[in-house]
Amino acid sequence: MPIDERTRRLLVTELERARDRGVLGPGPVEDQLDHSLGFAECVGAPPTRTLDLGSGGGIPGLVLAALWEQTRITLLDASSRRCDSLRLAVGRLGWGGRVEVIEGRAEEVGHEASFRESFEVVTARSFGIPAVTAECSAAFLAPGGILVVSEPPAHGGATVRDGLRWPGEGLAELGLCAGDALRTGGAGFQTIRRAGPISSRFPRRVGIPARRPLWG
Repeated sequence: MPIDERTRRLLVTELERARDRGVLGPGPVEDQLDHSLGFAECVGAPPTRTLDLGSGGGIPGLVLAALWEQTRITLLDASSRRCDSLRLAVGRLGWGGRVEVIEGRAEEVGHEASFRESFEVVTARSFGIPAVTAECSAAFLAPGGILVVSEPPAHGGATVRDGLRWPGEGLAELGLCAGDALRTGGAGFQTIRRAGPISSRFPRRVGIPARRPLWG
């Protein structure tokens, strides 16, 4: 189901505000909004609970909240400035009852009982290199859950699993396995599934996944 026109107009206004504040990247927000719809296409039926990792200015988290009207969505970001902007947007859009904004590092929040292994879907756009994104996402995924990652243009059109970016052995250490590489609306996405248990040591301490990535 598409976003209704009134909600889309309100959402565009909020994304423009975020861009003007410098918490959302430059460029037409309509293009960024349309790109976000690709995450939903990768998922299919709306999940009950989803987390947007490194939400920034609200792409794709706010767009998915507009599209999935019954889904409880958590927007996670480490920046207080970006979180303040997200909270204002959520309030103005009237979504406070089902969209929460959490300020914190994924390495720490991923160990909290109320968030660990609790989400059917995790989304990530420009969060980090594949090894960092996978490690910081894995702890949030419920068994059988799916991570959807926006891929850079050079990789977005892949029709086979990219063994260098998403190696099977590295993913398996996190209880994950590579799903389909998809292209929709001119953008590329990689899906990763939670296929097994995740060790209590993941994610590692703040900064360690980036300094000592599991692969790459």
